[in-house]
Amino acid sequence: MRTIAAALVLMTITVAGPASAISRYESLGKTCASVQQLIAAERAVILRYPSSRGGPVLYDRYVAGRGQCGISDYASRTYVPTRDNPLCPVYNCKPSSIFNPH
Repeated sequence: MRTIAAALVLMTITVAGPASAISRYESLGKTCASVQQLIAAERAVILRYPSSRGGPVLYDRYVAGRGQCGISDYASRTYVPTRDNPLCPVYNCKPSSIFNPH
């Protein structure tokens, strides 16, 4: 019985796979090109930046493309501020819907 339980635990760990950590960066400390290179290399990152209205720090997950989004999501173009560009183009995942079927 212990052998079966151990085999089930091992199989569960193998199937689940390793958890991958996601890197976090301050977008204003980097150039637009370096932010885009980080996203392309790591496939998904979290970027933090101050609100344009002086409010709280904003953050979101930015991706290299649709492959990093969930099955019912799509990669939507958006912009983050960087050291050299206040509107650096990047992508993040947005949910698809009947009204927005990407």
